[in-house]
Amino acid sequence: MPTAPHPQNTDELYQALQENQRRPYGRTRTVTAEELVDAAEQFGEPLPLFRTLLELQEAYTYGSEPRKSPVVFARLLTLFDEQPDAFDEPLRHLLFWRFKWVANALRALPEIPLTSLRQWLTEMRDRYEKAGLGLQPYYGEAYQLAAHVGEDTTLAYELWAARTRTRLSDCEACEICRRARHHLAAGDDERALRAWEPVLAGQESCQEEPARSLSYALLPLLRTGRADRARELHLAGYRGCRRNPSMSGEVGRHLEFCALTGNEARGLELLAENRSLFDEVDSPLDQLDFLTGVEVLLQRVELLGHGELPAAGYAGRTWTAAGLRAEVRGRADDLAARFDARNGTTAHTDRRRARLDRAPLLDTLELTLRTRSLDDVTPAAPVAPTAARPAAAAPESLTELILRARTSDEQGHPDARACWARLRTLVAARDYTHPDDPAVGPVVRLRADLLAEEANRAHEEDRFTDAVALKEEAAALYDDAGAPGEAALTRAGVLLANAEILAEGADGPEAKATALTDAHASMVRMHDGTPGLTPHQEARLLRLRATALALRLQTTRSQDHVAPVFAEADLLRAFAARHDIVGQISGAHMLRATTHAISGDLPAAVTEADALLDRLKAHGPAWHLPRTLGLRGRIGLLLQDPQGAYTDLAEGLRLAADWPADAVGTTRLHADLAEACMHLGRPEEALRHLTRAAELDLRHGSRTDAYCTYSNAAQLSLDLGRVEDCIALLDSLLAEPDVAAGELDDRLVAQLRLTRARALHTGEDLKAATAEFVALAAESAGWDDDPGSHAMIAAETAVLLAESSEFGRAREAADQALAAHAEDPRYEHLSNSLRELARLQAQQQGADGLPDALAVLADAGRVADEARAAGYEAHGRSLDTALAYEHGRVNAYAGAYEDALAALDKALTLLGEPGQDDDRAGEWAECVRLAGVVEGLYLERPAPALTRLDAAIVRLTALGHTEESESLTSLAARLRDEE
Repeated sequence: MPTAPHPQNTDELYQALQENQRRPYGRTRTVTAEELVDAAEQFGEPLPLFRTLLELQEAYTYGSEPRKSPVVFARLLTLFDEQPDAFDEPLRHLLFWRFKWVANALRALPEIPLTSLRQWLTEMRDRYEKAGLGLQPYYGEAYQLAAHVGEDTTLAYELWAARTRTRLSDCEACEICRRARHHLAAGDDERALRAWEPVLAGQESCQEEPARSLSYALLPLLRTGRADRARELHLAGYRGCRRNPSMSGEVGRHLEFCALTGNEARGLELLAENRSLFDEVDSPLDQLDFLTGVEVLLQRVELLGHGELPAAGYAGRTWTAAGLRAEVRGRADDLAARFDARNGTTAHTDRRRARLDRAPLLDTLELTLRTRSLDDVTPAAPVAPTAARPAAAAPESLTELILRARTSDEQGHPDARACWARLRTLVAARDYTHPDDPAVGPVVRLRADLLAEEANRAHEEDRFTDAVALKEEAAALYDDAGAPGEAALTRAGVLLANAEILAEGADGPEAKATALTDAHASMVRMHDGTPGLTPHQEARLLRLRATALALRLQTTRSQDHVAPVFAEADLLRAFAARHDIVGQISGAHMLRATTHAISGDLPAAVTEADALLDRLKAHGPAWHLPRTLGLRGRIGLLLQDPQGAYTDLAEGLRLAADWPADAVGTTRLHADLAEACMHLGRPEEALRHLTRAAELDLRHGSRTDAYCTYSNAAQLSLDLGRVEDCIALLDSLLAEPDVAAGELDDRLVAQLRLTRARALHTGEDLKAATAEFVALAAESAGWDDDPGSHAMIAAETAVLLAESSEFGRAREAADQALAAHAEDPRYEHLSNSLRELARLQAQQQGADGLPDALAVLADAGRVADEARAAGYEAHGRSLDTALAYEHGRVNAYAGAYEDALAALDKALTLLGEPGQDDDRAGEWAECVRLAGVVEGLYLERPAPALTRLDAAIVRLTALGHTEESESLTSLAARLRDEE
């Protein structure tokens, strides 16, 4: 089926050809190229057909379809031989360049006899000699064939590398990679890395480089002790080759790198992202390279005991790591054997075996901000308590396990959750037999316990509707089991969850407060009307009552609601003390400390927290220490004592390591430590705590919270200049199943994508960044409830389109931003973007772009007028002075120097002269500098320009702004020299 309208003339054909060349390599581009060849044949002219065949061969080559590339080239060569004079020099150059492509394609096909490969090289040499072309490219191909076959490459290398490069030589980056790989094959890592440095440093590049070189350099960097550099290049290099069929071998080497650095979980993640390569790569040589890398990874996963983990493989079935490894091994062994049979050597089998036999180079290397082990990605039932603290001996009988679970639950012991998880698995088994023991009670009681525990977890995760349904079912089962106390406790939990549900649908805090007040009153009545409660049950009911009032205070922050919380907390404390229920005594103190903090009495909160810490150290329970230290740390942050807060939080985190993370608030400790670190000027440490907090949330099912925290971590990493870390983190998150399936809040996903687009832009991947921004702008246009966000996204999109010289589309995006801004103003963001759009247009188009640039500045002027009328104060530069300065720059770029100077004088007037402690000194100095350039250099009036500059230098120097005056001093010296 055609993918585009059929061109009716050569102009339409060439336009369609240009459009196709902008597409990424893949099936769509290839199919379109095939259709364009068919269309070109109807015109009966050699040039249109020649150009479309060139495009088709390129699509086959970079789409990893080597079998088809030589066939297309044969047609090109025939056309050239029939009418050589019809082709100009650029087309002749392309034709002779493509001889190398055919040599590469033939090497990649084991069914092509070795004699045919040598015959093709002879054909290439003869053609080059006949055309008077240098033979360095031919010798380069001869060397590559020798290396491929596994022959002694010494002579072939010298014949190629010692020759002078020609116009048809491969680019510098590709030849550097080839030389470095030669040294690598000789076992000289250091020499290889020295050769690679211009490419690794970004000084040389092409379509395939530096991505190819980066993949080969990873292991040599590790072997020579440059692990940090290897990490950096893995992140940058993988992004350059992922999901690219023509670079599947490079993807395989990144998978191998993950396997050899303790990053098997990341390797499986990257494998899933590149699943399409199993079916899209048609090149046997690329397949062999890719599959060997895949097998290195899967072999390591299986060796570590995780062979049953799911793995992404060939389409049509689900795979485990072990099953996929067996399949991959068979296919790769066959490919290697076919190449060796063709070549008459064992080179490919030997190279493959060397990769598979390679031992891990590092036990662990933290590759990304989201470090996970295979245990973290194993889908399994909840595990026993963390091994950091020796767990209680596993019960020898089912009866003991049930009793321990209930006792632990009464005490609030962290081990309770692991006990219930184990019981849930046992009870679900078909052969489950309930103990016939009065101490355990009937099976219906146990089923109620399990439902109640599941309901409590749902409540903790804010899944209140699920919690209500589960608690109501559990309460009914408790009734059936003759456990009225547990039934009452469970129904009290229903009241609290229902209050949260009512609050979610209510308008304002008053409605939520009313719902919580009613829930508390119902709990009191239930408490009074339920006889026979055990002390532990009564204490837990008192705790629920106090919790309802504490939540009400947290909602309203009303002083009228403070005393009732203290009254309930004191009631709980007194009751628990009488019955020596240490966990509830601690809980009452914690409620009091929190209430003091919420009510604004921070000193009293500190005193209460200190008293609780003393009590916990003396009487326990020990698992309450981390949360209490966390509370004191948060109070320290409120008291603007980040160092004290850090000390408490770090100690809390240290103690939390002894308990399951979800039972002692480890996630919150990490999040609060991140805040403390930011206050202390330690953003790198803050970043580590943010990512730890997010991953813990993710593991424990709080996925929205996890993505929000990860979003903050991504933005922080971008602010720190860790661009590749930011992109890698966001790529990992956006590949999560619930994100890919559209189950996560669309605005949160959009924020993740927006940060990624900004990171791509910062990382100078303008094409990818622009594509993402354009997509986000289209999606956000439908956000009727949030036009302000659309205004900001569309404005940024306009700037990126302008950077790509697409000024028509940039203007359309700017108009969208202005329309959305009219509904929900974003004065500063929009003004900044419009000024930048105008600058880019004037800079790139000069005088031709001036009218459109001035029209954009006029829009920015209206935005500034609106901001002034609304009383808006910019957080950065004044919108009016920034606009005047931009008028100066835009006119200067367009050669309208008098207008530029007038605009800059206006900007200086608006700014006013800086003072000693004025942070506008830099902006003022830049304005003076540009005015001096326009006046002294472009308008050739050095005398007034020097008067302006000298006065500014004196002014700035007197105020102590010596750094700001340096550029002015340099310009003044230049003007005097030119005089």
